[in-house]
Amino acid sequence: MVHVLSSRVLLTPRDPEVSRDFYGRTLGLSVYREFGTGPERGTVYFVGGGFLEVSGRSDAPPTETLRLWMQVDDCAAAHEEVAARGAHVLRLPVQEPWGLIEMWIADPDGHRIVLTEVPARHPLRYRP
Repeated sequence: MVHVLSSRVLLTPRDPEVSRDFYGRTLGLSVYREFGTGPERGTVYFVGGGFLEVSGRSDAPPTETLRLWMQVDDCAAAHEEVAARGAHVLRLPVQEPWGLIEMWIADPDGHRIVLTEVPARHPLRYRP
């Protein structure tokens, strides 16, 4: 078995400055570390129990198979906050049939991000 010590998602955007602004200012993610110099330097953000690295530059379109899932305390409050900061909201917060409250946004390259709230009585939090 591979003993994984930490992990991160590597994202190579079309415009690194625009993506850093989105993840740092619009989403408000805290910076774990930065490396390199210039516009294509790397920035690694905390995302709960993992990390998201934005580095380099790519002309490739976003992949439909990559989605970022981020749990938040309050999906409605997160919606108000990121919408006020200019996030492209794809879908407003709704309670899904499986009980989670989810909203969808897109980053500047079109990668889909789901912000999810796990209600207090949901089985992921509470088992009677």
